[in-house]
Amino acid sequence: MMAIGARVQRAQVENLYVEAMLLADEAHAAFAVQRDLGTIRGDGLTQINLACESLKTTTRLMHVIAWLLHRRAMFAGDPGAGPNDSAARIGDPVAADWNVCAGFEEPVRRIIAASERLFERIAAIEAGWEKPAATPVQQLLARLEARL
Repeated sequence: MMAIGARVQRAQVENLYVEAMLLADEAHAAFAVQRDLGTIRGDGLTQINLACESLKTTTRLMHVIAWLLHRRAMFAGDPGAGPNDSAARIGDPVAADWNVCAGFEEPVRRIIAASERLFERIAAIEAGWEKPAATPVQQLLARLEARL
């Protein structure tokens, strides 16, 4: 039987995963629109700034999604997903340059800010969680390994 804390953590991860994927889709669409508008306007510096912040936002979201997928794998008992793997750590944040972002349209600024908040939430969750309890399969494997 799964502990209540593990069920809460699993539900939390699933909800955050959906949120992250929706935000990633939203970011892709918003940055694409801004790239198209920038090409029409012909403002090279804004296009470079937009490309840089788009990459930062995408990287931030990819780190969040990778962390969430790794947690899902750990909950599923995947033997290749352990608490000491590099994917088990969210890592350092990739901060937006808000002096540059101030020149972007409001929807893009909102998405950048939302991606930073989501990253911060994941980092806080990671800091507050202890090592997840072993799944029944992992417990059985540990018992077998101890007998060998």
